[in-house]
Amino acid sequence: MLLIYTHKITPRFSYVMRQVFTRILGIKVSYTTKVEDFIKHSGAKITYTKQPLQNEFFVRSNDLLFEQGINDIQINVSDWEGIPCFFSAGENSALPFDIFSASFYLLSRYEEYLPHVKDMHGRFSPKDSLAYQNNFLTLPVVDIWANKLLDRLLERFPDMEVKKPTYKYTSIIDVTTSHCYAHRGFTRSLAGFLLDLANFRLKRLYERVVVWFNPKKDPYDNFDFLIQKRKEYDLNCKFFFQFASYSTYDKNVSPNNNNFRFLIKSIADYCKVSLAASYSSFNDVELLRKEKKDLSNVINRQVDYVRMRYNRVDVPQTYRNLVDAEFTDDFTMGYTHEIGFRASTSFPFYLYDINMELQQPIRVHSFAFQDYALQDEASLHSILEKVKALYQEVKKVNGALITVFSNEILGDEHHIDWKETYGEIIKNYHV
Repeated sequence: MLLIYTHKITPRFSYVMRQVFTRILGIKVSYTTKVEDFIKHSGAKITYTKQPLQNEFFVRSNDLLFEQGINDIQINVSDWEGIPCFFSAGENSALPFDIFSASFYLLSRYEEYLPHVKDMHGRFSPKDSLAYQNNFLTLPVVDIWANKLLDRLLERFPDMEVKKPTYKYTSIIDVTTSHCYAHRGFTRSLAGFLLDLANFRLKRLYERVVVWFNPKKDPYDNFDFLIQKRKEYDLNCKFFFQFASYSTYDKNVSPNNNNFRFLIKSIADYCKVSLAASYSSFNDVELLRKEKKDLSNVINRQVDYVRMRYNRVDVPQTYRNLVDAEFTDDFTMGYTHEIGFRASTSFPFYLYDINMELQQPIRVHSFAFQDYALQDEASLHSILEKVKALYQEVKKVNGALITVFSNEILGDEHHIDWKETYGEIIKNYHV
């Protein structure tokens, strides 16, 4: 048991200690504010406050974990053995920076509470993030810091018990448009046909007619291929289906379509099926609950996992809505058009609600990239090199690599064969 002495135990303090020590490093931890309990403890121990008590392992604390609310914090990023860090701690500290405050800043998405300009879908821009501006977006720095801290603790306490996690890979398939032409109903199919005709899109017209007579040829119907890959590599593969009524940004097959419902049931025989929430449900908890319930009724299982349309996250309100709708896990944390770690970690973590100063009961899974972020790459080789760099960083910290692909990208024609790309990525990086 690692004992941590501090002058005040706050919700922020206990939140980040559990994440760093228990979830990332596999170390049991307890806390005390009593000097006498700390001194008589014979095992591994850390002092986390402004001044050391004796000659113990001491990390000088910043004020962040002992404050409340949001403050305008000046951050200066420096270097720690080749890794960016911030919240300098001075010479007496065993670490040159306050690893716990820095981790809390990134995990809580503190910067997303600060004033910022949102894009047309209400999203936080990656270019406004500390990680992007200081070139560490592709590094899970919270995990790297934690492992470097562990190395120093083991030098001081070689008998400390550690149960490190193992590397995990998760393939997410985002199904917000299950079919391009098939199963879309007479009115929508006719409207699409006339639109293609008016714009002289002859290839699409040909494809559309072929699919009408043989729906299995729909370009977005890649589900047999995906299930075959899941079996071939014994993948941890999760499908997120949009199950919502038609709207401006929600254009999937109708949830009342029997072919679509049969598809979802058949996928659920092999993989976990979860909800790709509609654009319309973003600020509508009742609609979110309805979509969750309707999908659950199709697969006859509880739906606990969710992804938001276009990776829309408004911290913390989105997560309050997901908690209200009784989801347990969210897989939206990431950027659509940038690769890397939005919360600077590859490990799942619970959302800390700064406005309420409490940990929300929803676990957040941060994906490393979505296929859209790699569409402009010149070749399969360049894509694999970028993914390899992410994989190596996650593998070093025994973290969780999560990738997001859509059946649309896999089915559309591009200068790169995305089915081949998907196959190469899972072959090389699933273990």
